[in-house]
Amino acid sequence: MCSRILYATGYGTFILGRSMDWNDPDAATSLWVFPAGLERDGGTGDGAITWTSTYGSVITAFYDAATADGINEKGLAGNILYLAEADYGDAAALGRPTLSVGAWLQYILDNYANVDEAVGALERNPFTVIAPTLPNGRAATAHLSLSDPSGDSAILEYIDGELVIHHGPAFQVMTNSPVYDQQLALNAYWDLIGGNRMLPGTINAADRFVRLSYALKSSPKYEHPRMAVASVFSQVRAISVPLGMEDPDHPNISATLWRSIADHGEGRYYFESAIRPTVFWVDLDKVDLSAGATSKRLDVYVDEPLSGEVSGAFEAAEPFAWL
Repeated sequence: MCSRILYATGYGTFILGRSMDWNDPDAATSLWVFPAGLERDGGTGDGAITWTSTYGSVITAFYDAATADGINEKGLAGNILYLAEADYGDAAALGRPTLSVGAWLQYILDNYANVDEAVGALERNPFTVIAPTLPNGRAATAHLSLSDPSGDSAILEYIDGELVIHHGPAFQVMTNSPVYDQQLALNAYWDLIGGNRMLPGTINAADRFVRLSYALKSSPKYEHPRMAVASVFSQVRAISVPLGMEDPDHPNISATLWRSIADHGEGRYYFESAIRPTVFWVDLDKVDLSAGATSKRLDVYVDEPLSGEVSGAFEAAEPFAWL
């Protein structure tokens, strides 16, 4: 399930692209505008962590129960990707406040301005993630990526109950299993034996990681913004999995349902559905993210296809409850 790249343009900015792969094509998907100043909690009942959002954000919600993707007003962006090996630890034994996995990314977008600030805070383990079962019966095991306008990047995984963070601009590619250390080792192996002559070709996550790494390394750093965005879209489309091609027993091998791009330089968030193929976007400077503004929702599977800049199409809505 899912692939992610962080692309450096030829004009000093960065663009984040990802695909969302999942084995439930009917999964509800919507875009949301969340202003600053929202009173939040971790969605886990007694013992949940609480906070007030410092920054507004534009996000994609999955099942209208989890923030799967998005960018905040400071340009910090993030993605949730499936990871079968994720183990968040025993909440009762750890004794920390708890946070639904559905709120994990939103907590970060609400509270931090850049990757370095987020990593510094999360290293102190302010909460324990709780992962309820998803509406389709699958375990909500995931890892998370972050990026910001400086090109900084981080990959966060909970392995055997411990938070493992890979932090730095070199961490530009992410897929699913195995854990990130092993992905890096597998990619180094293919660099050694294949280079540009031979690449693994299956839809398995490890093979997608290798092909994405090669495509990103080979792509020109375009100096025109339109070409830079097109390059990221082309790379994410090329790694996408065709509809209907999936392994029912392994959610990390699933068809691509949608793709998104967060343009750090332009302050623009793009969305493309694989089921109703159109591209549309939100300019962050055209939505009200200030404290006291209204939360708004946009269903991406409306009867009339969405296209172009869609900030005016959002409608007021109460924020969804976390998974």
